[in-house]
Amino acid sequence: MKTLEEIVEELAARPCEEEWFEFKTNCHEANVIGEYISALSNAAALKAADEGYLLWGIHDKTHEVVGTDFDYRATVKGEPLEHFLARQLTPDTAFSFEEGLVDHKRVVVMRTPPARQVPTAFNGKRFLRIGSSKVNLSRFPEREAALFRALLQDPPTMENTPAVSQEMSFTKLFTHYANRGIELRRDTFEKNLGLLTPDGDRNLLAQLLSDDSKIPVRVSVFRGKDKTTPLVSVREFGNTCLLSTLEKILEYGDVINLIQADERNRTVAREESPLFNSDVFREAVVNAFVHNKWVDGNAPMVTVYSDRLEIVSRGKLGSSQTTEGFFRGESIPVNRRLSDIFLQLHISERSGRGVPTIVDAYGRDTYEFRENSIALTIPFAWIQEPYSPSEAICEEPPSLTPIQADVYNAIKANPHITQPQLVELLGSSRNTVQRAVSSLREAGLIERVGSNKTGYWEVH
Repeated sequence: MKTLEEIVEELAARPCEEEWFEFKTNCHEANVIGEYISALSNAAALKAADEGYLLWGIHDKTHEVVGTDFDYRATVKGEPLEHFLARQLTPDTAFSFEEGLVDHKRVVVMRTPPARQVPTAFNGKRFLRIGSSKVNLSRFPEREAALFRALLQDPPTMENTPAVSQEMSFTKLFTHYANRGIELRRDTFEKNLGLLTPDGDRNLLAQLLSDDSKIPVRVSVFRGKDKTTPLVSVREFGNTCLLSTLEKILEYGDVINLIQADERNRTVAREESPLFNSDVFREAVVNAFVHNKWVDGNAPMVTVYSDRLEIVSRGKLGSSQTTEGFFRGESIPVNRRLSDIFLQLHISERSGRGVPTIVDAYGRDTYEFRENSIALTIPFAWIQEPYSPSEAICEEPPSLTPIQADVYNAIKANPHITQPQLVELLGSSRNTVQRAVSSLREAGLIERVGSNKTGYWEVH
């Protein structure tokens, strides 16, 4: 069970209040507290949270610990507050209070389990949180119906969510296992890998691991530092076995990770430097796949800018995970079955080294916990500042076609880029890139120094 300090640290670190937790500086009105217990219990059930929380001593806007004088041992007309609340909550809800010091200031936390089978009511009325507001559920019949549906079934997971189609093949999945020397049996692999719902249908995990997953994973490359700049390319991986998709994206990372050398003052041997830490990229992509909320139909996303790349996984930290535990490497996979498969195939491990490795290289600020996603930013270590769109317009030779201009600017940014890397980076065909390179060489704008494998480009 989380400690009071862990609860405060985790929730205060979130960008805003969510439906299943509320911050108060002081709130003494017994009936209001009872309504909050009802609302938070129901919201926890609707949002599949482990608990709902009401916290006293935390500023609701700044999330700063300010302390409180709220006394949960007070009486209401001679009746202890806890007894007063319990008597009017139906069905019986095992809420509890706890107090402690955080930053030397007194904080009180009320925990409530999520509603089970029927909504939690206070004084005969059912409440819910919508955003940061507490509302009477009877005024929102659609949300009340959604709550009842959530109470009648388990929260959606990869295991209990049926695939969009039950017709699927698993040739690539078998190949990945065979490459690791593991034999899958045709008659038992679906059960052993957890690819069936409790009703025996093929589930979302089976769909993701099938030869036609119908879920793409996109890598977008922008010319500048934000999405207002020209989009250079969009590569769509996926729509196939998730394990193959992961391999392709990791391979594409090698293409993006340009090897740089500063030739300006070279006297003996040049030092080569990658654009970013390839181990961090691998850990970040694997983590994004394992922790992504696939049940929402969204895949992770990789976006490349001129100064950084960003890897986004959909969903939030699990409700049983704390921010501090996350940074310490205490792995609590959102998708345990998928995590087990990655572990079995030696794609990942459960040593907890992934996040600490990333933080050691780039610091905690490389992570951003957004409302419905987790983003990781890897900055580029340019030896020289990359070109910007405005510089490209000013310095770019006249009369170039768009593809010639893109090739010219890519070579100018990285003189060691190869033609296969240009093909991957620009998303153009090999013949198109070859023609652009040839025309630039014929025009005397670029010149190859050395061999195709170990040489570099000079830009004139």
